Amino acid sequence: MSARPLMLLVAFVVTSSGVARSADPVSGDAVIRGPAGGSEIVITTTSRVAGAIHSLRWNGREFLDSLDHGRQLQSASNLDVEGTFHNETFNPTEAGSARDRDGPTSTSRLLWLSAGGRELQTVSRMAFWLAPGDTSGGLPALNTEMLSNHLLQKRVVIGAGGFEHVIRHEITFTLPADERHTRCTFEVLTGYMPAEFDTFHGLRGDDTLEPLPDGRGEQRLPIIASTAEGGHAMGAWSPTTSRTTGRPASYGRFMFPAQRVAKWNCVVREARAEGLEPGTYHHVVWVAVGTREQVRATLAAVRRRR
Repeated sequence: MSARPLMLLVAFVVTSSGVARSADPVSGDAVIRGPAGGSEIVITTTSRVAGAIHSLRWNGREFLDSLDHGRQLQSASNLDVEGTFHNETFNPTEAGSARDRDGPTSTSRLLWLSAGGRELQTVSRMAFWLAPGDTSGGLPALNTEMLSNHLLQKRVVIGAGGFEHVIRHEITFTLPADERHTRCTFEVLTGYMPAEFDTFHGLRGDDTLEPLPDGRGEQRLPIIASTAEGGHAMGAWSPTTSRTTGRPASYGRFMFPAQRVAKWNCVVREARAEGLEPGTYHHVVWVAVGTREQVRATLAAVRRRR
């Protein structure tokens, strides 16, 4: 199925009732797979995390640490409210809320899912990460409901463009017309990985790797997270630029030793003093899975072709 029917479906869901709704529960349980490097990439979604990607396996290794409802391969956004902007305080999140913890259900609402072969598509209504009255870093939640009116659409294709180690993500956020925001950080895609994926590299413009120092934060180079010996790795590159600033995506890497989890993300920021336009914000992220060298070569080839 092409991306166009998905967009038309979302338009119907929103305009027919004013708020995205689903008459019947939608199962989020699905599996897609595709051959890669003598093995296969297997992606699993679950109802537990509202159709977000719960598991990604290749060559006998699990690449995700899906403990709570934040540690998936998923998308989120963080927005200001009346000029107040802090991490997590107005934070629609695909897989669910902090209060969902490691439980069996999600506050996010899956509206539609289609999966078959190497392709997956979903539409969901994202929960706020914080519940009203909760805090993050001592700062209170700015949302007044648990479930947002922010839609998240994704289309995921394994082996896109003829690259067997690639997973192409088309990700579209919809900002509601009845909200006003001047700043938004789209965490277009983030991957929470087991702690052994503790070695980070950036992909330079000449297609070589630059070791990234330990620490947390963003930088400009497409990111690769791998095991120390390089036998298993995941990397990401996005051609998307900010609609309001024209700046390219940035890439973060983080280690959380106490939680025994590693994280990478791809981020695009929007800022407009007179208010961000409501409606859809479309992004593409190319993710590669394999050995560190396979990921490097694949992302370099995709970037040259695009």
